Amino acid sequence: MLYKNRTIHGVVAVLIILAFALSACAPAATPTEPPAPTTAPTKAPEPTKPPEPTAVPEPEIGSPEHPIKVMFVPSVDAQVITAGGEMMAEALKKATGLTFEVVVPTSYAATIEEMCASPKDTIGFIPGLGYVLANQLCGVDVAFKAVRFGWDVYWAQILVARDSAIKDIKDLDGKKWGYTDPGSTSGYMVPLVMFQEAGIKPGESVETGGHPQAVKAVYNGEVDFATTFYSPPLKPKGEPAWKPGDPPDIPDDLISQCKVTEDEKNIVCGDWTVLDARRNIRTEAPDVMQKVRILAISPSIPNDTLSFGPDFPADLREKISTALVDFSKTEDWGNSIGSQDFYGWTGITPATDDEYDFVRQMVELAGLKLEDLGK
Repeated sequence: MLYKNRTIHGVVAVLIILAFALSACAPAATPTEPPAPTTAPTKAPEPTKPPEPTAVPEPEIGSPEHPIKVMFVPSVDAQVITAGGEMMAEALKKATGLTFEVVVPTSYAATIEEMCASPKDTIGFIPGLGYVLANQLCGVDVAFKAVRFGWDVYWAQILVARDSAIKDIKDLDGKKWGYTDPGSTSGYMVPLVMFQEAGIKPGESVETGGHPQAVKAVYNGEVDFATTFYSPPLKPKGEPAWKPGDPPDIPDDLISQCKVTEDEKNIVCGDWTVLDARRNIRTEAPDVMQKVRILAISPSIPNDTLSFGPDFPADLREKISTALVDFSKTEDWGNSIGSQDFYGWTGITPATDDEYDFVRQMVELAGLKLEDLGK
C-alpha cells in the first residue's frame, strides 16, 4: 500500500514537471494592439452657388444695335415720309457717326406714346398740340420749330366747295365736318376752339385720316367743310409778301388760271404759288383750286416742333442739333422734310417751351387728353 501511494505521487510529480516544461517551451503571447482610432465623420460640403451671370452691357445709344428713333407723325403720305426721312437719317449719320431709324407711327397719339415709352432714344417731328401733350405726359422737350417760307407760325383753314352756299363761319352750324386727326393742331384742335368761341356746333364729324384726305373729302362732296393747315401763297416777285389780315386765298380772277406745273411739284395761278393743303392732292385732282375754296383761317399757331425724348443724352442732343442746322442749309433738305410733299419745312429755328403756352390754353379750354387723339 505504501508502495502504491509512492507510485501515484511520483506520477503526479512527473506530470507537474512536464507541464512546467511545456509551458516554458510555448511561444510568448502576442500582445493585443489597441484598436485603431475611429475617424470623425467628414462634414458634407455646402452646395456651391452658381456664378452670377455676367451682365451684358446695353448697346450705346446711336449704335447699329441701338439706333436713335426719328419719329414722324402721319400727316402726309407715309411713303413720302419714309423716303424723305431716310434721306435725313443718312445725312445725320454722316455728320454724327450715329445710327438712326425712321419710324412713322399710325397716329399722333401713337407717336407721343412711343416717345414717352422710349425717353432716351427718340426724336419726334410733332405738331404743337402733340408737343404740349407729350410735354405734359412725360416731359418731352422742344428744341426747334419749323420755318416755312420765312414763317415760324402757321394757321388752320376752313375749306368748302367753291360753289357752296356757305359764306360765313356761322353757316357751318349743323354741317358735316371732315377733320384730319384729333391730334392735329390745325386740322382739329384750333378749329374746335374757333367753333366753341363762335357758338357753332357742327353736325356729323368725320375723321379723314390726314390733310390731303380732308381736302379730298370736300372735293368729292363727302363733307360740307373740312379743316387743314394753311400756309400763305407765294405772291409774284416784286409784290409785297402776304401778311396776316390779307385775303387768305388766291384772287378770284386768277382761279381759272390755276394749274399744276409741268414738273408736277406745284400749283400756280398766274404768278401766284399755292402752298396750303390743297396742293397736296394736285396730281389726283389737278382742278382742286377750281373746286375748293378757303372760307376762313385761324389765328396764328406756333409751327411744328422737333422735340427730344425727356431723357435724351445731352451730348448726343447737341451733336444732332448741330447736324440738323447744317443739313437744313443743304439742297438735300429740300428733297427731305423741306419737300412740299413732305412737311414743307424750308428751315428750322430754335424754340422754347413757353412759345407753346397758347396751345396749352387751347388744350385746357377743350379739356383734351392723349386718349382723345385716337390710336
